[in-house]
Amino acid sequence: MARTGLPKRSARQRVADFLEIYGLYDEVAAREQASRCVQCPEPMCVAGCPVGAHIPEWMALTAEGHFLEAAAVLQSTGTMSDICARICPADHLCEGRCVVNGRTEPVSIQAVEQFLNAYAFAHGAAPTAAAPPNGRRVAVIGTGAGGLACADELARHGYAVTIFDSRPIPGGLLVHGTPAFRLERSIVLRRIEFLQQQGVVFRLGVTVGRDVGLAELQTGFEAIYLSFGAKKARTLDVPGAGLQGVHQALPFIIQKNSEMPSEAPPVDVAGKRVVVLGGGDTAIDCVRTALRGGASEAFGIYRRDADNMPCTRREYENAVEEGVRFVFHAAPVAVLGDERGGVTGLRLVRTTLGAADADGRRPFTVQPGRELEMEADCVFLALGFDPAPLPATSPFHHLAANAAGGLVVDDNQMTSGPGIFAGGDLVRGPSSALYAVRDARKAATGIHVYLAGRKPAPHAALAG
Repeated sequence: MARTGLPKRSARQRVADFLEIYGLYDEVAAREQASRCVQCPEPMCVAGCPVGAHIPEWMALTAEGHFLEAAAVLQSTGTMSDICARICPADHLCEGRCVVNGRTEPVSIQAVEQFLNAYAFAHGAAPTAAAPPNGRRVAVIGTGAGGLACADELARHGYAVTIFDSRPIPGGLLVHGTPAFRLERSIVLRRIEFLQQQGVVFRLGVTVGRDVGLAELQTGFEAIYLSFGAKKARTLDVPGAGLQGVHQALPFIIQKNSEMPSEAPPVDVAGKRVVVLGGGDTAIDCVRTALRGGASEAFGIYRRDADNMPCTRREYENAVEEGVRFVFHAAPVAVLGDERGGVTGLRLVRTTLGAADADGRRPFTVQPGRELEMEADCVFLALGFDPAPLPATSPFHHLAANAAGGLVVDDNQMTSGPGIFAGGDLVRGPSSALYAVRDARKAATGIHVYLAGRKPAPHAALAG
């Protein structure tokens, strides 16, 4: 049986808004596509899943039409699966490891997972409910994927969880930095509402270190999980990089997707020729956002080829369908400008790829003398991120860090500070939200082990 993709709105229709572009399988399609799973004895898809989802089990149940049972298996192992299934780079993970991949197209794991989550919520089968209160209190800092996942796991075991976030709207980059056409905001808000129903308390607009001190947290809670962003965008080191019209991609995406006031001046791309440098998901999100912002033309520039782009394959294909044009094997050597300091174009140099390294990455080299120029009114940088060490003003600055600035944790995700756990970007550097979820689940288990061996301490109430 051939692989069938999800129903999708036409490119012409979807570039006019920021709404979700995909529909869902119906029950017949879900069963058919799940039946493509060959139930191999050593499922590589599970090995390729950062959260270790029991894919063959819920695939078999789906193929048999037992959708609620399949959803129960999925949700028992896949914390936040309703969100992760929308942003997971499945072609690089589970589907990329599918045993039928290469012989034919891989099993549609991601699409079936989305169907199961929607089916479960539509039929009142909510994720696992919270356990009876156990009397222990835990603070979580950050309401992104990792923070929500840790709170979810802890609530399932009866912990009283309070999540702190400096923003007035929860969700972190899931809400503010991921375009709604890729992750419908209602899905994140539904998860937040579910956590609130389970007793999780959200304290928003609260900056730890300014509004709440570390001593107060340690008095009010028996453990703390740190799950806030710690990364800085890479800059462009070529002549003209400081011209007006050169912007970082992520702040632009946030401006167009968030209801919060922007710290940076708004960028209007209407009627402009936009060029985005980079090949990751942020680059694709940016160039597709520019089209929806009214750009007259939108280009993606990448120094390798389409097959070696780190972005999710389907998002690249969606961008092409929507009218984005890509220039491959090209790297910027200068941003061109006018006498007023505005951007007028880019000078690029052609590149060539070498043999793949041990990680499968193909290095590139420039070809001197093979340069080209292209016109541009706006240039967005989506060149990736580097770890950002905690500033000296942070109440967690005293925690041990490695040479790259990431916090050092043990096998249970606990830092050098007793009872202070951390995960995601703070520990591993910039990475996928799925790894933040995996760290959060591991930390929740670590917190449970840590507190099980300690006598409950009296504490002040900081939840309200």
